[in-house]
Amino acid sequence: MLFVVRGLSFRLLLTWFICAVLTGLFAFVARSIHLQTITSFDESVIDLVQGTESPWLTTVMKIFTNVGSTSIVVLFSLTGLAWLYWKGYRAQAFLLVVVIAGTGIINQIMKFVFKRERPNFHRLIDIGGYSFPSGHTMMAFSLYTILAYIIWRNLRTTWGHVAVVSIATVMIMMIAVSRIYLGVHFPSDIVGGALASGVWLIASISIYQHYQRKRQSTLT
Repeated sequence: MLFVVRGLSFRLLLTWFICAVLTGLFAFVARSIHLQTITSFDESVIDLVQGTESPWLTTVMKIFTNVGSTSIVVLFSLTGLAWLYWKGYRAQAFLLVVVIAGTGIINQIMKFVFKRERPNFHRLIDIGGYSFPSGHTMMAFSLYTILAYIIWRNLRTTWGHVAVVSIATVMIMMIAVSRIYLGVHFPSDIVGGALASGVWLIASISIYQHYQRKRQSTLT
């Protein structure tokens, strides 16, 4: 029993340590934006990404950025929620709602706090609102990671696990890169969005796992 408690304490300690590190990195990015010391990084990555511009690639990037839009995220979330509820995975359905809703709220709060203007050069699509952190990146990171986590838990094959992780990784990366390619986000917006979502996801999954273990222990 003591070993189990120690193991649980170590997991929680490790989880919150990782969250603290990610939060510190986010704070570093935010301060670098404020001090304008991250400009060279942003410009270098923008030049690299936008240097690949071509008509067919622009079409592909617009498709991925549309997949990361609020309406598609809501559609995927509701579909996943309905499927989980129908299968009787109520706790996982609740986790999905908390992660997605929390990500949206956190993103809007931080955009209002930082009020960073979007890039005003070589923009391939029109969009309003503030830039930091990237909402598309945050929502894509949270949506595809939490879906991958839930599906992973319900799969039993190695190939299934590999496929789920691969698809989630590709979707997150392509949606994030599309925002830079289309000229509506700085790379630091993308990094900040990924860090912010990472903290929220890790904290949410940790709490979910804690209560699941607690629930199982009471049943046994």
